[in-house]
Amino acid sequence: MMHTISVSIVYAKADSQWLKELVVPRGTLAKDLIVISGILEEIEELSEKGIDDLKLGVYSHKISHDYLLLEGDRVEIYRALKADPKQVRRQLAALGKTMGKRQALDDSEGAAVKLLKLVD
Repeated sequence: MMHTISVSIVYAKADSQWLKELVVPRGTLAKDLIVISGILEEIEELSEKGIDDLKLGVYSHKISHDYLLLEGDRVEIYRALKADPKQVRRQLAALGKTMGKRQALDDSEGAAVKLLKLVD
């Protein structure tokens, strides 16, 4: 019977990502992984907050700090959103704009029209 498990811990900023894969004792909690990983010492904005203020998840599912890690878990540390997505959608709708794929299609169609005008 194995007495260790393989897990990873990740944190992403707008311009960079931090990932560490670790082998930890079976029975390790999410909060313990944060300490073991050394992420608080490596990323200044996290060390300023402290463990209790961090929002955690495993594969996009919110977890508590006392979550018992399982083999293969990827613990994600979430950063605060800069804007409320619902509010952004409302503001865009008021301007007659959309988010996501539709906006990309609108932008590409506009670029194609501009290109045609240049060719003529």
